[in-house]
Amino acid sequence: MTHVLKIEPLTQSAFLPFGSVIEADPVSMRLINGGSTERFHALAHVEILGDGARTVINLFRGQPRSFPYLLTMMERHPLGSQSFSPLRDGPWLAVVAEDEDGKPGAPRVFLADAGQGVNYGRNVWHHPLMAVGPVSDFLVVDRDGPGNNLEEFFYDEPYVIPDPLTRAKR
Repeated sequence: MTHVLKIEPLTQSAFLPFGSVIEADPVSMRLINGGSTERFHALAHVEILGDGARTVINLFRGQPRSFPYLLTMMERHPLGSQSFSPLRDGPWLAVVAEDEDGKPGAPRVFLADAGQGVNYGRNVWHHPLMAVGPVSDFLVVDRDGPGNNLEEFFYDEPYVIPDPLTRAKR
């Protein structure tokens, strides 16, 4: 039996159990560079554990997914957080699940709008990058270094993610 997942808007409060939403938040804005630049300060915190660990900045080029999408796996990174910030305007999906005794529970799907990124907390179950629409580049900040920082889980039965672009047009 497959379960069709509801696509939720990405908000700070809804995403809080899984990490941070990275977006221009007026509360965190500071003027710098003689008033010519707005700095949105400390929108997320990078977490890394382990000897020899370091924070790295990556560019991920996400191929668009086909919808409806059968979600069969989730992953998590026990030694560090991982942030995804799109480098183009357009929607994308952040898929997360709460931990249930070492396994991911039922997934939640968040539709990220233009200008929204996320920082998945350390050890938070999430689906790999899910681009929607055209090929999309993302700035990704995460941990590099020794140690196993990837755990994958495969569901016995898939979950279905409906087409987010169809949903957005309603």
